[in-house]
Amino acid sequence: MKINTKLLLVTALFTFLFFSPASLPVFAETMEDAWKAAISSNHQIQASKNNTLSSQFTLDAAKSARIPSLTFESGYTILNEAPAAIVSDSPIKSFQMGEDKSLSYNAMINLPIFTSGRISEGISSAHSGLNASKQDEAKTILYIKMSVAEAYVTVLRARRSVEVTKSNVESLTAHTKDVSNFYDQGMITKNDLLASEVALADARQRSLQALNSLNISFASYNRLLNRPLDENVVIDDLSAEPAVLDLTELTSMALSKRPELLSLSEQSKSLQYQAAALRSTLWPQLSISGGYSYSQNKYVVYEDVWSATVGLRWDIFDGGIAKNNAHAILQKAEALNNIRDDTASVISLQVRQAYLDIEETHKRIPVTREALAQSEENLRVVKDRYREGVGTNTEVLDAESLRIRSYSNYYNAVYDAVIAKIRLQYAIGEL
Repeated sequence: MKINTKLLLVTALFTFLFFSPASLPVFAETMEDAWKAAISSNHQIQASKNNTLSSQFTLDAAKSARIPSLTFESGYTILNEAPAAIVSDSPIKSFQMGEDKSLSYNAMINLPIFTSGRISEGISSAHSGLNASKQDEAKTILYIKMSVAEAYVTVLRARRSVEVTKSNVESLTAHTKDVSNFYDQGMITKNDLLASEVALADARQRSLQALNSLNISFASYNRLLNRPLDENVVIDDLSAEPAVLDLTELTSMALSKRPELLSLSEQSKSLQYQAAALRSTLWPQLSISGGYSYSQNKYVVYEDVWSATVGLRWDIFDGGIAKNNAHAILQKAEALNNIRDDTASVISLQVRQAYLDIEETHKRIPVTREALAQSEENLRVVKDRYREGVGTNTEVLDAESLRIRSYSNYYNAVYDAVIAKIRLQYAIGEL
């Protein structure tokens, strides 16, 4: 069989181009991807979910109080003497009433019929506790998402800082080369060369610091997502989108949706139900019970007995224990209401601050964007003047500093706007 060498080469080239690791597309991780990863693996969120599950079991236990309870007891008794009774005025001084070794067991079933609301109030308290746990879980998720968003934006800032400092090093490297040539030709003094070299060294130092900050920010970001701290991740950039906002509507939305407020309300309700359940213990408690008992004793007619009982318990006076305990719990509920009111004030402030930050940053963006072109043009003009001998080295260095500052101001304005919008979403509970 004859092999087509040309066809094999084309096939091998095709395979290399389309299936080699270098040719595979690299997908950048988005903010939504980061949130999903954090929610599925973050330890704080997992702990919060465990607390919610615990509250669910507590509610199930409270509901079980309505269900009949069944108990079984058994035992084997050994006595040093068999039970006997004394008979007076009889030739027989005593007679045996039981055995010195006996087996006994009994089974009892109990069903509460009327508890004056004790069980129902307990169930309502546990249900409010479960709702509070769910809101605490939502609060934890909201907090982690906000933390991830801040870490995400911090990485973007650090990445831009690396780009800006790298550009600064490249620009000053080229300028220092020009200055060195002028010095070699005897056109300038050594002071200009030294000033340029010092500026370049300073730029390189800032570049190293920026790179270190980027590595640290990546480590913090990976920690929140429960990844290895040194894992290399490519994240997608974010842009600041303008928005029309109504502060009054946003504040109202925050006060109705923030899980912190909902959790405090449910905790207060749970305590109020607990107090009501305590007060219910002072009122009649009615139940029915039935059972079967067996006690080994050959001296009695019936060793096994069936029984049925209708029981009533009424603690008419307990010295004020239940009443005072109920008042103590109600004071805790009132304290939670006060904390809720204070938290609502803090949340309103968060909404207003994020709202004002969005307005301020969106005004900064066009100003700083315009300064970019102006700083680039200013540097170009100053460099031309320096090359023509009518400008100074100091003017070039100052123009380069202005250019770098303009880029830093622009990127800070953009990412300040991005994080302000995310903080607003967090403040209204819709992150």
